[in-house]
Amino acid sequence: MQIFDYQPPSVPWLDLRYQDRDVIIINKPSGLLSNPGRAAHTFDCALTRLQSLYPETILVHRLDCATSGIMVFARNKKAESHLKTQFQDRQNEKVYIAEVMGLVEQEAGIIDLAIAPDPEHPPYQKTQPAGTTNAKSALTHYRVLARRANSTLVELTPETGRTHQLRVHMLALGHPILGDEFYGDAKVIKARARLCLHAQSLRFTHPYSGKTMHFYSKHPFTE
Repeated sequence: MQIFDYQPPSVPWLDLRYQDRDVIIINKPSGLLSNPGRAAHTFDCALTRLQSLYPETILVHRLDCATSGIMVFARNKKAESHLKTQFQDRQNEKVYIAEVMGLVEQEAGIIDLAIAPDPEHPPYQKTQPAGTTNAKSALTHYRVLARRANSTLVELTPETGRTHQLRVHMLALGHPILGDEFYGDAKVIKARARLCLHAQSLRFTHPYSGKTMHFYSKHPFTE
């Protein structure tokens, strides 16, 4: 989805899953930005929708516009700092589900390929040899959940959080994510009405209680 064609879904307007004095959990739909872009028409997003109800809401992390799934927001500066530290230090666990083109042969594996911005085609990213200027290490674990007629349902667990990491890594593996308008060819784009990438679960430590919090939203990629 290109931002100039931005038409965010309105039903449900907000899928709230949990809230307390420190955090808010939502299930973000595909097609809704996590936070506003520079253009005026991108003001409507997950963050501004939450702020209309809870003005103190603070963005902690992002999901791509086309990606759906679980997101956590902070409700105060202390919670924001605590949660951002967890994301930066890889102290949380994010699990994604994707439907990709073709049949993935190996049952499980690790994609260890550095990622860097493509200077000729921003905001695209591309894999690069480790040590290349502007390249950052990126690590993704994958596991096959189901093989279908011409596609594979995979579980993706990133250890790093690089821009477009899962899309770029699956493309590098030879199995682009279905519906990917950024990295897919015409066949990939036409295969599904949306990007088949969903943040199914998020595990983190509550910034006040110190308890482990786990939130889950089942992926929608049924046959």
